[in-house]
Amino acid sequence: MAEKVPQTYANHARFHPPFHFFLAPGSIVLLILGIVNVVRHYRRLDAWMLLLMGILFLAAVFLIRLNPLRVQDRLIRLEERLRLEAMLSAELSARVGELTESQLVALRFASDAELPGLVERVLAAKTPARDIKKAIVTWRGDTFRV
Repeated sequence: MAEKVPQTYANHARFHPPFHFFLAPGSIVLLILGIVNVVRHYRRLDAWMLLLMGILFLAAVFLIRLNPLRVQDRLIRLEERLRLEAMLSAELSARVGELTESQLVALRFASDAELPGLVERVLAAKTPARDIKKAIVTWRGDTFRV
């Protein structure tokens, strides 16, 4: 069995085919068809009902995708706070509260060896998450991401 390609900054974003190639485009098409139907038959109640269903379905599809990601980010934040507490010096550990949620989520990709130095640089420069990920030399993959 072939091994998976090691995760890096270039390939860490994940596409979920049922969502990205079926549900999201399908819900957008449904909304467009609902709008077209209302334009053509604006006096019919069923046209407005189809448009409402299209709007509700689009909202539901994106909430179904985004809510688990938010919960997962909260868990990652907790895991990283515990990891940082165990790995950092007392001075740096006391400043972990200054890190934003996106910074903590980005730091999960840093190896244990480079984590203390990276945290120090992030706290000093208020580095955004994208730049934190780019600065990581030894990538620690997260293959459990939803």
